[in-house]
Amino acid sequence: MNEDLLQYIWNFKKFKNLNFSTTDGQSLEVLDFGTWNINSGPDFLMAKIKVDNLVFIGNIEFHVRSSDWLLHQHSGNPDFENLILHVVYAEDVILEEFKNKKIPTLILKDYIDEALLWRYQEMQKQQSFVPCEQLFHPSAIPLQWEEELLLQKLEDKCEQYLPSLEKSKNDYEALLFQQLAYSFGLKVNAEILLQMAEAIDFRIVSKIQNEPNLLEALFYGMCGELDSPTDEVTQLWRRDFDFLKSKFQLPTLSFKLKYSKLRPPNFPNIRLSQLANLYFSHHHLFSIFIEKGNIIEIKKVLSSVTAHEYWDSHFVFGKKSSKSYPKKLSENFINLVLLNCVLPIQYFYRKDQEEETVSNIIEKYKEVAPEKNSILTQWENLGLVFQNGMHTQAFLYLYKSFCIQKKCLNCGIGFQLLKNV
Repeated sequence: MNEDLLQYIWNFKKFKNLNFSTTDGQSLEVLDFGTWNINSGPDFLMAKIKVDNLVFIGNIEFHVRSSDWLLHQHSGNPDFENLILHVVYAEDVILEEFKNKKIPTLILKDYIDEALLWRYQEMQKQQSFVPCEQLFHPSAIPLQWEEELLLQKLEDKCEQYLPSLEKSKNDYEALLFQQLAYSFGLKVNAEILLQMAEAIDFRIVSKIQNEPNLLEALFYGMCGELDSPTDEVTQLWRRDFDFLKSKFQLPTLSFKLKYSKLRPPNFPNIRLSQLANLYFSHHHLFSIFIEKGNIIEIKKVLSSVTAHEYWDSHFVFGKKSSKSYPKKLSENFINLVLLNCVLPIQYFYRKDQEEETVSNIIEKYKEVAPEKNSILTQWENLGLVFQNGMHTQAFLYLYKSFCIQKKCLNCGIGFQLLKNV
């Protein structure tokens, strides 16, 4: 049992009966259950109750045990002055404070609908893909739930971007560079490439943007990939990095890249070369990707990106591969960059400037094809059909932020499944 579940039961009146009695044996009639308060303060506001024919209007506080009132240090808090009822699952101590103020206590344990309690407990015990796997059906998805989830995800992204933007003194180009690096790292190397990008003053990237070899040397050197050059090309990159390190007083750092569990085209050395080519081929990316923000134009730019010709015949430094071909960005990878980097930054940049930002960004997500990964496959096994990037982003966020943490009462789907008991 937890407070969230108690509040849920109260809000949706999931009781066996409403013949309530207080711990003092007084009859209790709830005339208005109040408004569920998701902010600080009492849990339900402006409720109305009748205790032995006397009507009271005010707030209600919920706890699993009566002693939680003391544990949460509510005594003396002015936010709880207008309390008319204390609702608990069980009473483990008698609170003299409530007796003195004549505030009644209601024990809910004997009034709760056991079917709802059983279903909730079963969902919490599940070790399957999602807690509600045995109960889930696409019909349980609330209307516009995907849009709501996507907006929650975008707001979370905005919170993540703020410190980086402040650190770069409101340089949005630097923020875009960092987030592009994160996206090019994919799941395995995302954090490593983000740290690399944060360690590089973006003004350095701007100064050497016309020299693709210098850009690659900078990225490889910062990641420790040039410590032992193996052929003529890598030796040149090492020489260029030594020059850059001396000229710009680069920090001595080494972010060890990971290659295991990756398909060769996704190796981080190739992704870094493609990132360098992107900045060499297209200056002022923030204007193209964020300010103008046309999906077709952005895809066109990303589709033109290719790795250094060295990687035509290599997947790792110093070792030629049996096949030779240009390493361009795939359509799936381009969609990932759009969904996880470009569109979130567009939202971050525009949300306080333009009233139509929300609807415009959602429509752009709908223009992007759905992603494919193991999590989404498991959702599909439960009957979901993903039409576009908005759907996949929403359910990836749902899984990460709600399902894994078993926040069923905060989830619109879990809410519906419990509500229909």
